Amino acid sequence: MRMLKLLVVLILAGLIGLAGYAYFGDMAPNRREVRTPLQMDAPAADTATPAPAAEPTEASGG
Repeated sequence: MRMLKLLVVLILAGLIGLAGYAYFGDMAPNRREVRTPLQMDAPAADTATPAPAAEPTEASGG
């Protein structure tokens, strides 16, 4: 019974320590500038012509 109490106390101390580290620890994000090239010569959606629809074919009879 004494070992069980010790185990429970150690688990609780570990959880409290983990919560304290998460709350007070140095978890600030590393900020850095990110630049991504952008392609500006892409055709606009409204100027693109859609592909012509295929003509329906008749099913062959047997």
